[in-house]
Amino acid sequence: MRFSLFVHMERWDESVSHQECFENLTELALIAEAGGFSTVWIGEHHSMEYTISPSPLPQLAYLAARTSKIRLGAGTIIAPFWNPLRAAGETALLDVISNGRMEVGLARGAYQFEFDRLMGGMSAVDGGKHLRELVPAVRALWQGDYAHDGEIWQFPTSTSVPKPVQKPTPPMWIAARDISSHEFAVENGCNVMVTPLMKGDEEVEDLVGKFNSAIAKHGAAFAAKNPGGAERPDLMVLRHTHVHSADDPEGWRRPAEGIQKYYRTFDAWFGNKTTPVNGFLEPSPAEKFADRPEFQPESLHKTAMIGTPEEIIERLRHYEALGVTEFSIWSDNSLTHEEKKRSLELFIEQVAPAFQEQPAAAAH
Repeated sequence: MRFSLFVHMERWDESVSHQECFENLTELALIAEAGGFSTVWIGEHHSMEYTISPSPLPQLAYLAARTSKIRLGAGTIIAPFWNPLRAAGETALLDVISNGRMEVGLARGAYQFEFDRLMGGMSAVDGGKHLRELVPAVRALWQGDYAHDGEIWQFPTSTSVPKPVQKPTPPMWIAARDISSHEFAVENGCNVMVTPLMKGDEEVEDLVGKFNSAIAKHGAAFAAKNPGGAERPDLMVLRHTHVHSADDPEGWRRPAEGIQKYYRTFDAWFGNKTTPVNGFLEPSPAEKFADRPEFQPESLHKTAMIGTPEEIIERLRHYEALGVTEFSIWSDNSLTHEEKKRSLELFIEQVAPAFQEQPAAAAH
């Protein structure tokens, strides 16, 4: 099982500049590369100060110039916001800039707030049809001339310019939860990324079960779309992670409270009932979740990947035994940069050595 870093610029008030946020993100990415991590992932979000990333691609292009081994993942771009020609060409350009280190994840989108502003109020729930049309179109454009006559997009014969370095295509990932999303990913030659959010490891086991069912049904199709490459898709689990010293028995509490603040903020944005002020939105009050035990710090201590190095190793060994091939440290948690940095360093120093060497430069 390899490890990766999932990171955004994260700004909770105006005391930290956007420049400093990007410097912090860059430092974490460089630490991850030095620690042997396989990939750094950056997603796409719009007009939200707590998750700053109007496009992951320029950030990853900058990191391509600052790094030499770590792979560069767009995780994820939001399918309804991208014309297939732009998605194919811009991701291929990142692959050229990075000399074949690009990976791209795609998702249907989640925040109605964004759809109200970028898609004229289209329901975010309907984004799945864009995802299902975008993925095969991008894969075809990467490989050569292709004309598209779909329900959403139509264009005459075109191709991706430039072409990606990786052949036959760079790795593609689908953010999946329900069984149909797992099956779509595998059937279309894509890897799968999942997050159990605030649920426990029983959710990871359920998601692995869906993934394995999709492989049983569509494994041959996956192999056919990856000639000369992987015969089986990869499965990434993304989870909020914070490692604290074994010398501090209460070291779990602050990260658990920080992750709770993150989820309360997610709830406020997802609810889409309050107009943000200059990109900021107050977290939903803790009292709102008085009857939601999964929101409580004591619960998040057990469900999020929070613990001493020994505790983290034990849980990750279970993930590895389930067949998870990549564990991604979700670093967005409302804590300070120094706290995130120390946690990442502890993971690299005391958790990662318990697992096999990370194949940072290898395609997967």
